[in-house]
Amino acid sequence: MSESPGAVVSLASAPPAEDTPEPASEPRTARPAGAERPGDDTAPRPLAAQRVLPQRRPGRWIATAIVLVLVAQIAHGLVTNPFYQWDRFQYWFLRPTILDGLLITLEVTAYSAVLGLLGGILVALGRLSRSPVLRAVSWTYTWLFRSVPLIVVLLFLYNFSALYKTLSLGVPFGPAFFTFDESRLATDIVVAVVGLSLNEAAYASEVVRSGILAVDQGQHEAASALGLPRSYQFTKIVFPQALRSITPNYVNLLINLIKSTSLVFYVSLLDLFGSAQSMGSTYPGDIVPLLLVATVWYLILTSAVSVVQFYVERYFSRGATRTLPPTPLQKVRTGLRDLRARARREAAI
Repeated sequence: MSESPGAVVSLASAPPAEDTPEPASEPRTARPAGAERPGDDTAPRPLAAQRVLPQRRPGRWIATAIVLVLVAQIAHGLVTNPFYQWDRFQYWFLRPTILDGLLITLEVTAYSAVLGLLGGILVALGRLSRSPVLRAVSWTYTWLFRSVPLIVVLLFLYNFSALYKTLSLGVPFGPAFFTFDESRLATDIVVAVVGLSLNEAAYASEVVRSGILAVDQGQHEAASALGLPRSYQFTKIVFPQALRSITPNYVNLLINLIKSTSLVFYVSLLDLFGSAQSMGSTYPGDIVPLLLVATVWYLILTSAVSVVQFYVERYFSRGATRTLPPTPLQKVRTGLRDLRARARREAAI
């Protein structure tokens, strides 16, 4: 080993002497991937023995535990609190007075839903019309009934006979051919249906208009290129496609309409809420059970509408999605099948 002049070599860095024997080393042999050395705990295990563990999420488990505790406390309070008087709730739940009010609620809701949807379609077509008069009148109608509270509309119609005692049909600003007595024509149920329908049509018009505008413009152009009449274009091409967007929004309005029928009590119509309120005035000690009865019936009605909404949306989604959304029964079957498969995998490991 040659060194340059002036270089300093330390003993620590000096090479070993030639006469120092080297320790015997084991011959190096190739090992397959994943094999462990004897006594080496840090080497990776074989792939067959490795297992992918899910990421731990303690925050999710803590939130789940808190929610379960709160739900348990609420359920315990509902069951054990004597103030709810569940025995009186059971007594009133299927009483004829409550069921008669329930039938009136269903009747008012059905009429108002159909008339409101038809009125909403007409108002929406007016908003989309090329006539400036129809657009202005439709916009004014929507603006007015969305601005005035429903209770004000019902009370105004209930006292409508004070403004117009008779209604007539005939030549405008001329002789009348038919005359009607408004006090006989405007019964309590008619006032309720008309008021709810007018209010519902204002909101439904915006839902229908948004659904029509959601249809691709190419569909309108293709229908016009085929020379189809405008009425046929709307009923057979545009409106069926618009229903996919209209259905969920209008069902929200329908659910709100079911709850809004509770206001017809103020126009002397004993619906579900009106019957419960009337019985509560007669039996002051049963006010809370009667309110619970009305609440449960409203929950049942809105839940039934939600189930119908799911199947209607599933029907109109045909052709728009590759696979139809699973039904609740199919979801339960899939969940049970996944649980069984997971249990078999755990048992195999």
